[in-house]
Amino acid sequence: MGAAMGIGEEFITQTKYHNLGPSDQMRGVRPLPALEAGHDPGLAVLELPGPGTIEVKAVDVRSAIEQRKSVRRYTEAPLMLEELSYLLWCTQGVRQVVHAAATMRNVPSAGARHAFETYILANNVKGLSPGMYRYLALDHRLLQLDAAPDVSDLVVAACLGQEFVRSCAVVFIWVAVPYRMTWRYGERGYRYLYLDAGHVAQNLYLSAASVGCGVCAIAAFSDDSMNQLLGLDGETQFAIYVATAGKL
Repeated sequence: MGAAMGIGEEFITQTKYHNLGPSDQMRGVRPLPALEAGHDPGLAVLELPGPGTIEVKAVDVRSAIEQRKSVRRYTEAPLMLEELSYLLWCTQGVRQVVHAAATMRNVPSAGARHAFETYILANNVKGLSPGMYRYLALDHRLLQLDAAPDVSDLVVAACLGQEFVRSCAVVFIWVAVPYRMTWRYGERGYRYLYLDAGHVAQNLYLSAASVGCGVCAIAAFSDDSMNQLLGLDGETQFAIYVATAGKL
């Protein structure tokens, strides 16, 4: 007998096509997963500048790709609210809702499932109070969540003490809603969540170049601590990727 498979190897094996049963989509399960997570109607919702009104520096695609690097040191210059709006639009902006069943966005996603919610920690954004927010992508607005003065300390701790999480202008925390993906693809959909996270982070790297920002994607964080901080159960929703952005 061969050696027992590790967890990672077993995940790849068990999510091969020949090991999959019919997905909920194939079985006609209704209702379809919601395109956006719900929220407490009592929370404040803030308008963002419309994407079409925002002017950014033209950056050659080749230059943006060849000069891309992870940046962990930022200046004290604030990110403008318009610039944050642009970065949110580039990473999860909704261009079209299709029959209330799928969204077309500015990043690719398996089957147009777009199984992410975007949380941001605003540290230094002009026009926005420091604190935690969630991006309401369908309406391009921000939901205000937590303005406690120690929220940045909690995010730093969840990111295993990486101090540049505090010194950046904004932290992006992408949260996966797996059923939005597995409804169509079954257990194999968990693979696609991580592929999609890479697409989103790369869009942040490239779009940041046109607003004078650097970015650093972060995979080293405590899943349980980050989920608890955001009020997630770690199963139906969980933090999947983090990135910082700030002025150069």
